[in-house]
Amino acid sequence: MQPHVSKTRGLTPQQKQELWERWKKGQSLSEIGRALGKHAGSITGMLAIHGGIAPLGRSRSARVLNTGEREEISRGLSAGLSLSQIADQIRRSTSTVSREIHRNGGRSEYRANLADQRAWMQSKRPKKCSLALNEVLQIIVASKLRLDWSPEQVAGWLKRQFPDDKSMHVSHETIYRSLFIQARGVLKKELIKHLRSRRSMRRSRHSSSEEEGARTSISDAVSIRARPKEIEDRAIPGHWEGDLISGSKNSHIATLVERQSRFTMLVHVAGKDTTSVVSALCREVGRLPEELKKSLTWDRGGELGNHKAFTLATDMQVYFCDPQSPWQRGSNENTNRLLRQYFPKKTDISGYSQEELDAFSRKLNERPRKTLNYLTPAEKLQSIFALTG
Repeated sequence: MQPHVSKTRGLTPQQKQELWERWKKGQSLSEIGRALGKHAGSITGMLAIHGGIAPLGRSRSARVLNTGEREEISRGLSAGLSLSQIADQIRRSTSTVSREIHRNGGRSEYRANLADQRAWMQSKRPKKCSLALNEVLQIIVASKLRLDWSPEQVAGWLKRQFPDDKSMHVSHETIYRSLFIQARGVLKKELIKHLRSRRSMRRSRHSSSEEEGARTSISDAVSIRARPKEIEDRAIPGHWEGDLISGSKNSHIATLVERQSRFTMLVHVAGKDTTSVVSALCREVGRLPEELKKSLTWDRGGELGNHKAFTLATDMQVYFCDPQSPWQRGSNENTNRLLRQYFPKKTDISGYSQEELDAFSRKLNERPRKTLNYLTPAEKLQSIFALTG
């Protein structure tokens, strides 16, 4: 039997709390709607108002009068006590009690309940965030977002660029809130399209998961477990991680990420067969200086079945991850997620030339990365060559 679905959009405070709890857990709109007995449209409307970000709960400051203290003031007035006597009873200053009574009708009109309600309503005024108060900061943040930088990258770059000017610092969470909660009127909605996910609302990190499928067995594959320690600790440049990202119509692009600098190369491949992939990788890797050609760690995909030919052509040892263990090449996995901003799933990516892919990789390599202390991969790679001479 289907649960009863209410036609009203209104949600009780308890339902709103449950809605946000379920949203944070990653439940879908339909799942939340069924649990609350509401149409999914009602759920969407509530989430959209807040940009998918749970509103902060309100609470009273310890510095303001509470309900009990206002009750004591009311009883003291009824008993004919002086303001100083009332103040002594509730351990507040006489001036605090005097102002409280004066703004709520005076001795004869003061009512604790009405005074408490009035104070609660007046405290509910919107307070502008730091980004809204600094027009220069707004312009800089918007310009970096237009370059496809993530809010976290923008926030980290600002701290590095203006280390002694706190007025030019803003958290990535404030940037996200200013994008998703348009009622703030700080950042334009069109900037959302520059985010990697391009979502109009914040989604829980638990909302989706991707499972790796079974991988093709590879002849004479050298396991990642045999990889030397110097590769593991990223002490020496020239060790790469790689994989394919796929689009519709059986289209693919090979991605290579240098482990120490996170420098990225995109490789045009004619097909997913091992001959096409190995040939394309050899072509692009051949453009690298010898110092950057040491090893390649790949997923278990059969597209690198002819890894011996790659090693022969480049003198780079190939290591393969364990089955269903993409985290073993985490730098490449994280970069592939960033690349989905340019190459969304279920789109044909076969039409990009190598020159166009080079332009995309250049754009990514000029974005600051948190793991590099907000240096760009290009800057990091340049510093590595400077140190090695």
